[in-house]
Amino acid sequence: MILKPIISPVDAAGWIKDGDSVMIGGFMDCGSPHTLISALKEQGTKNLTLICNDTAVHDFKTERIIGIAHLVKNKQCKKIIASHIGANQETQRQMNAGETVVELVPQGTLAEQIRAGGSGLGGILTPTGIGTEIAIGKQIILVNEIPFLLEIPIKANVALIKAKKADRAGNLVFNGTARNFNPLMATAATIVIAEVEEIVEIGEINPNDVHTPSIFIDYLVKTEQI
Repeated sequence: MILKPIISPVDAAGWIKDGDSVMIGGFMDCGSPHTLISALKEQGTKNLTLICNDTAVHDFKTERIIGIAHLVKNKQCKKIIASHIGANQETQRQMNAGETVVELVPQGTLAEQIRAGGSGLGGILTPTGIGTEIAIGKQIILVNEIPFLLEIPIKANVALIKAKKADRAGNLVFNGTARNFNPLMATAATIVIAEVEEIVEIGEINPNDVHTPSIFIDYLVKTEQI
């Protein structure tokens, strides 16, 4: 079995270039690759298309900034595709000021679009968004006389994900709800970099406990920032 390279956060960030599309796993602060996010912030890569469930927290009053919010504050994104920006006042400000394009996608739809991207599907059909602004400009397909929106697959140049444990081959185990978007994103990017809290030898993870197989993972990074 091929061993996956264990690289530094700086080298991991180096795989992301100006203008790339980047998926980042996590649900608010849960299951987010904070070490990789920090490295990407320090690298200062610009004009990114950020694909994520949410843009985490940036509270102007308390000056509290968490996770992905650092990339938004640093104005590294030209476009954000996400389900929730309600806890990030800077994302809202940039959207309203026209500084960053923000595409809001229903959470289930976003998950299925990423899954479709990873599965090689041509798209998904969903009733969510029919009769709302979500449907503007999109194809509507009737199935048994019921209207569905055609939502196209989403893929990325690079995915940054977070797991609890990996073996040297790159098989991943996630911790509870920290799994969230991470396994989906691991299937839908050209390069997948997994930040992990623990790296063990091959054979130390029961195959029945593997959540994401090694075939999807290109590089491992050891967590430095929880």
